[in-house]
Amino acid sequence: MNSRKVTVVLAMVIVLVLAACAPNGSGTPTKAVTPMPATPVPVKPAPAATTAGQDPRNATYTINGQPITLVNGVAEQPAAPGSAEKIVTQYFGNTVEVDLNSDGKLDSGFLLTQTTGGSGVFFYAAAAIQNPDGSYQGTNAIFLGDRIAPQSTNVDPNNPAQFIVNYADHAPGEPMSAQPTQGVSKSFKLDNGTLVEVPPAP
Repeated sequence: MNSRKVTVVLAMVIVLVLAACAPNGSGTPTKAVTPMPATPVPVKPAPAATTAGQDPRNATYTINGQPITLVNGVAEQPAAPGSAEKIVTQYFGNTVEVDLNSDGKLDSGFLLTQTTGGSGVFFYAAAAIQNPDGSYQGTNAIFLGDRIAPQSTNVDPNNPAQFIVNYADHAPGEPMSAQPTQGVSKSFKLDNGTLVEVPPAP
């Protein structure tokens, strides 16, 4: 009786072993699943730096025949080779929007200052012309005076393609250290791409 039980148990063990070793129902061994690589996340490029000429504070102007390129409203250059003194040109402001070349786009008229290492602060009238792509082309700058007191810059009421700079200057014989008291108004326009002062009306 015991020998029959042992035989039955052995038979069941053999059946189980054979079943575990048998191939799957399709007759082909099961292939291991290869994990797919993760999809790379696109990296956004950093925003481009401001390009010179995209606004009046980042454009090139001509002062005394020399091109001066402002970066964020400032330009510095040595006063002379090897000199520690610097010529500093700055966007002063007092800005007015005016269509100087009558192309339907608003340009800018404003003031620049320049220091050369001494006590003088030289003021200039300048303009930036808006291009079709929205960038700005700087003009030449016209000297106004040393240590003047700027007041306002306005569109010329008699000509919408011109602008007027109002400021106080030193009277003849008045020391430069004194507060300027003489009122001055000057008009400017664009003439074939060049900024020029408009002669006063007779």
